[in-house]
Amino acid sequence: MMTRIWADDCVFESTAGPEVCGTRYAGRERVREAFARVFTIFPDARFGAARHFVAGDRGVSEWIFTGTTSDGKKVEVNGCDVKSSFFKNR
Repeated sequence: MMTRIWADDCVFESTAGPEVCGTRYAGRERVREAFARVFTIFPDARFGAARHFVAGDRGVSEWIFTGTTSDGKKVEVNGCDVKSSFFKNR
């Protein structure tokens, strides 16, 4: 059985997209679809070296994303999730 970790009204704001926040995905199904796309583009996607901590009323996750596209392009970026998600593009 899969553990449910997203609330029905969750929101994920990606770094890429036309809005000031990138692209906003609202609701559990839209967030699931956004992450599914990442794993389609990067079948070997991995969020490694994760560190999680709490500062006041905020939770923070730091990670290193690695993956390879179907045409062989390797990607490695540092990332951080707070209220918004951001990372450095190469």
